[in-house]
Amino acid sequence: MRASWAAILEALKLSDGMPVSELARELGMSYMGVKQHCQKLTELGFLEEWRIPREKKEVGRPEKLYRIKPKCEGLFPEAGVELTLAVMEGVRQIYGDSAPEKLLFHHFQKLREQWQPRVRAGKSMVEKATRLADVRDKAGWFSRCHYDPSTGFRIEEFHSPMAKIYAQYPSAVRMEVQMMEQLLGTKISRNEVSTGKGRRRVVYEIATLGVREEGAAAERKPIRPVSEKDGEQGRLF
Repeated sequence: MRASWAAILEALKLSDGMPVSELARELGMSYMGVKQHCQKLTELGFLEEWRIPREKKEVGRPEKLYRIKPKCEGLFPEAGVELTLAVMEGVRQIYGDSAPEKLLFHHFQKLREQWQPRVRAGKSMVEKATRLADVRDKAGWFSRCHYDPSTGFRIEEFHSPMAKIYAQYPSAVRMEVQMMEQLLGTKISRNEVSTGKGRRRVVYEIATLGVREEGAAAERKPIRPVSEKDGEQGRLF
């Protein structure tokens, strides 16, 4: 984010709302420059315009202020994964070794319930998978659908907001895959793949939509068809 935008948002965070003139004085910036930045931040959903009604005896237009919107909260420091891990460790010590996994199981159940109406609205498996990638992308997984004639249709992800939790509790990866299988009603294979440039991505191969790559020789074969039993929804584990 631009330094000028960050300065404006920080100043507004410390206030109940400020007009452009006051922001310009406080930040040592030009009036027009601040106004343009505020307008752009409003378009992006970070700010909102707020007009203070004048008293009946006052004349002139209501004063227009800018103030931050809830979308801004993610830009400021907040308790994140470190707090989550600390809480889960406390739960483990108090309630036993299986308690953190029970919490994670509950988390993925809630995600499935939240995402299911959106995913199930798809008319085909491709549309359902596309919808699943979309909701995961909005939730921070940087998900994209990818099709290649040699590999089929896949979901590829370039970030995981739960990476540190997975490192501490590897069983959560299995829970996540099973949640996705339940949403799509088919088997999914999860693989971590090197990009060749020092980065890795996660690839989800959907059983009915692609082929599996086996070994360094890149020998390819179809993934087995999904049986009716495979498509049944059940518990995560």
